[in-house]
This record gives sequence, C-alpha cells and structure tokens, in this order.
Amino acid sequence: MWVFFLVLALLPLVVKSEYYLSVLIIWLIYATLAVSWNLMVGYAGILSFGHQAFYGLGAYFSAIITMEFHLSPWIGIPLGGCFAALLSFVIGFPCLRLRIAPYIAIATLAFSEILLVICKNWVSLTRGEMGLSGIPPLQDFSLFGLLPVVFAGGAKVPYYYVMLGIFFITLLFIYFQASSKVGLAFKAMREEQDAAASLGVNITRYKLIAFLTGSFFAGATGAFYAHYVSILAPDAVFGMGEMVEIVAITLIGGIGTFFGPILGAFVLVVGLEALRGLADYRLMIYGAVMVILIILMPNGLLAGFNHLLEKIRGFGVFRKARN
Repeated sequence: MWVFFLVLALLPLVVKSEYYLSVLIIWLIYATLAVSWNLMVGYAGILSFGHQAFYGLGAYFSAIITMEFHLSPWIGIPLGGCFAALLSFVIGFPCLRLRIAPYIAIATLAFSEILLVICKNWVSLTRGEMGLSGIPPLQDFSLFGLLPVVFAGGAKVPYYYVMLGIFFITLLFIYFQASSKVGLAFKAMREEQDAAASLGVNITRYKLIAFLTGSFFAGATGAFYAHYVSILAPDAVFGMGEMVEIVAITLIGGIGTFFGPILGAFVLVVGLEALRGLADYRLMIYGAVMVILIILMPNGLLAGFNHLLEKIRGFGVFRKARN
C-alpha cells in the first residue's frame, strides 16, 4: 500500500498536463466515495443506496458556511464530514435496527430523494436549481514557511495533493478498522447477523460505526469537491446518477475487496475520458465494455485478475512438471 501511495505522490512530477491532473483528481474523488461505500456494503453488509446524499450534504454544508459565515474552507472540509456523519446517525439509528436489507436500501434511497427535493426548493439557502456559485477555493498557505502553496488561478497540483491526502486518510482508517476487532464484527454481520448476535456482537452498534465512518468520508470528499469546482447544483451531488456510478465502480472493481473500488474508479473515470474523442459513440462503447467486463468477471476486476494470474502460474508449473 505504501508503494502505491508513493507512486501517486510522485505522479505530478511526471504528469504535467492540467487536464490529466484534473482527471486524476476526479478519479481520487470517486475512488474515495466507492471505498467508503464499500465499507458499508462490502464489509458490514449494509445495503445503502443513499451514499450520494452524504456526499452532497458535505458539499453544501461546507459551501454555505464558508460563503455565509466566512469560515476557512480548511475548516469547512472536516465540518462537512462531521455534518454528514451527524445526519447519517439521525437516519441510521432507526433504520439500521431493521434486519432486512431491502428495507434499509429503500429508507436510504428515500432519504437521498428527500434531500434532493429540499435542496431544490429551499431557495433562500441553497438557491434552488440554480445552485451555488462563487464558492471560495481553498486558501493559500506556506509549507514550512518556505514553499508557497497557491490554489488560486485553477492550479491543479495543490488540489491533487489535498484530495490525495483525503484519499490516503480514508484508506488508512478503513484498513486499520477492517483489520481490527471492529472489522471482524463487520464480517460476522455481513455473513450472518443472527449468528453474530448470538456471539455477542451488538449489530446496531457496529452497523452505526460502519455507516457513520462511510458517511464522514463521503461528506469530507463532497466538501473538497465544492471548493474544487466552486459551483454546486443539486443534481450534480444529490442525483441518483452519482449513486449509480458509485455502485458501478464498486461492482466492477470488486465489492468487499480493499483495492477493487480504486481499480474500478480508475477504469470508469479514465476509460470514459479516453473515449471522449468518439463523441456520440462514447457512451455506447463504454456501456458495452462494462457489460462484457461484468459477464467475464462477475466478482470484479481484482478477483478476475487474480484468477487469471493463478491460471497462468498453474499452467507454468504444469509445463515445468511435464518437462
């Protein structure tokens, strides 16, 4: 994992194009969203279809408090995550007591749609469908008092490193959480809730831990996005299209795996950009490729690649034994 982060940290030294850096930033955003959703679904077995709601909550909350109360965006990002986690507790505490997964899915889906309607109609606060504009960018600072870090003027490198930091913290937190006793409780719940409860696992408590953790990182990512693009529209963050992308990324990469959602995000984001030159045929080709991938690798790209490597190694061993 550390080698992976070192490579990502050194990428701006090689990738000089602002366009390619912007694609990498979007990849990191969707990878963080998919990883945090995967914690809920893939690790803890919580079927939530409202993850984009927490992404949107973090984005709008940070944008509003920095515009209305002139707070620093550096404060807005963690506060956006905390606000998303707070509302996830409000919706999660009653809903996660339900043992039947479809009920939780419907409740979280309804919650996201309610937030979308509120965002579109609370014009005095959110400006409705017009959206928010003029959201302040991240503030410049000096690194160790020597190196100025400037966010103004659309510079991509500083934003890349900030998003990489959020991505790194998310992965590190989830890695240690999944490797701890909490992670064992998640896996027990995912496999069989009644059996886990009989062994002393507090199902509601551990579901809330997973739900709040995933929501916090989704909210913090949304807050970063707001200050990165400086403009927000309700459908861009609360829309069901965002949830579909998060689900597709996770399924294609490999649900319940650590690096699967990261790989899935790379394939979807970078793959779609690579097909941009095909204009009207882009989405058709892209959709066809996704369908083929799902058919050939139903457990995700990561599991598919591992299976392929095992076959290659097995073939090599077999050939060697025969010789």
